[in-house]
Parts: sequence; C-alpha cells; structure tokens
Amino acid sequence: MPKLSENPKPLLVVEKLKKYYPINKGIISRTVGHVKAVDGIDFQIYPGETLALVGESGCGKSTTGRAIVQLDPPTEGRVIFAGQDMAALQGAELRKARTDLQIIFQDPYSSLNPRKRIGDLLAEPLLAHKLAQKSEVSQKVDEILEIVGLTKYHKSRYPHEFSGGQRQRIGIARALILQPKLIVCDEPVSALDVSIQAQVLNLLKDLQKEFQLTYLFIAHGLGAVKYISDRIAIMYLGKIVELAKTQEIFQSPRHPYTQALLHAYPIPNPHLRNRERIVMEGDVPNPANPPMGCRFHTRCPLAKEICREQTPDLTKTTHAVACHFPLV
Repeated sequence: MPKLSENPKPLLVVEKLKKYYPINKGIISRTVGHVKAVDGIDFQIYPGETLALVGESGCGKSTTGRAIVQLDPPTEGRVIFAGQDMAALQGAELRKARTDLQIIFQDPYSSLNPRKRIGDLLAEPLLAHKLAQKSEVSQKVDEILEIVGLTKYHKSRYPHEFSGGQRQRIGIARALILQPKLIVCDEPVSALDVSIQAQVLNLLKDLQKEFQLTYLFIAHGLGAVKYISDRIAIMYLGKIVELAKTQEIFQSPRHPYTQALLHAYPIPNPHLRNRERIVMEGDVPNPANPPMGCRFHTRCPLAKEICREQTPDLTKTTHAVACHFPLV
C-alpha cells in the first residue's frame, strides 16, 4: 500500500452512499417501501492500493461497486473519482471518466456477448471511446491478450469455447484495454476453481504492479483478500462495520461480525482447532426492514440493550469500527 504522505489525495472518495430499490405493490404499482441495499457508507481508496469490500451475500457489496461506476446510479451520496463528482457528469464527460474507471464482473460468461468473437469484444471499447484508429485496433487486441496470458489466435473464438478461467482473463483484458486508473473487481474469482483462483489473483497483482492500477476488490470470503488487499472494509446489511489494514483485520478484529467471518475462514494450523469461536445464529435480516440500533445485534452473542436501541457510528480512526462494545 502506498504511504499516505506520498499520495495525500485519494483517487476515489465515497461519501454517504445510499442505494434504495423501491418495493411496488398493487395494480397502480404503488411504492410501499424500499430495499436499503446500501445505506450510507463512507470510504476512500488511494492510488496504487487495493481495498477489499467483504461481507455475506446480500449485504450490498456488488451494489456498491455498480453505483461507483454509475451502472446503477446511487440514490443519495457522492462518488468522487479523480476529483470529479461522478453524479454531476453527463454525456461526453461521463464517457471520458469511465475510461479510467472500469469493472470486472463476477460471472465471466454472462458478461460476454455470446454472439461476438473475442477480438470484436475487446475492440469494441477502443472504438466506442475513440482511443485507437481502426488500423491500430488489431495490434492492441493482440497485445492485451498476451498480457493476460492468452494469444492472438484466441481472438477469432467465441466465449463458449473458453474455460471459466480463460473467460475471466478476457473480462480482465476488456477492463484493462482502456488503460484505467481504478478497476472494480466484483467477486472475480468466486465462480472459479481454487487452482484457477490463484492464477487469476496472481495475474491481478502482476497487472497492478505493471500498470499502477488501483482496485476495489469485492469478495464474500476472507481467503482471497488476505493475499491481494492492503485494507479491508467489512460490510453487513448495507453498512460498513469495520475498516482497517489487512494485517490488523486478521490479527486483531474488533467487530464481532468480523471475528465470526474470520472463524469461518479455515486456518491450516492444528494448534488453533480448539480456539474460541463466535458463531452467528439465524439469517441476515430483511434489508427492506433492517433492525433498529446495530444491525448485527439480532445475530450477535455479545449484544446488550444499547445495541438494540442506538446505531453505532464508524469511528474515524485508522482501525475504524462501528460497535458499542468493540473487541480488544
């Protein structure tokens, strides 16, 4: 992770970000409520670092990523990228900003048009953003395929002719071909076999070093993020409950939810098999009707009365935590 003194200005600033989806019922489709997928989160990402966003399925991680790249514009809050408020950009300005802000999707098959050859899929961003002449496109496609571990002979094939790992490499190539500054990696290895996951993670780390990339790495488990991330933000039911350096999260988690996630992560050490564990009970509450107070109190074995009544704020420290009784 770069030292903050060397990079005083964050590349990405997310302020009070909210994304609500209306719940409509009746013949006239009357709005009767909202699903609070993301409910007021704040974080920053500095140039050259990888911030991992981790949590259970349905906590709002992918929604956050899509809101950042304006695929699903936020309900409230601001996304400031490279000093520009993304919500204020329109037309040509937004198109220009998006060349520096790309996304890798979770499912490498459904994110690729099955009717187009790989060469055409990779050429399309260059032509759409007018970043290369038609005579240059073929060479640039060959170069990006080689960078991600494929060859120029692959560009005449269709997506169904590739394995899952190869398709994800194509997804990475499509994001990388525009030479972005920041890439949102939306669970890029969750659909892959374990051995292929390692290859893709190594590729992402090598690309980050070679092209000075910045990542928002979204994942539902802590296994992959320990290897690739500089800092980790733990998300639960639309809120960030803990944010710290990766080493601090693994060595001294302060939120009970973070500790429960860590205990679900297998450690290859037989001496730790009898360690004390925090076990979550029940299911994640309905985001359309989140519980009062701390949203984790319905599953937290350490919850007290204040947890049910007051919502804890995320502390403004290097190891930030939103808990009335943080672990020591």
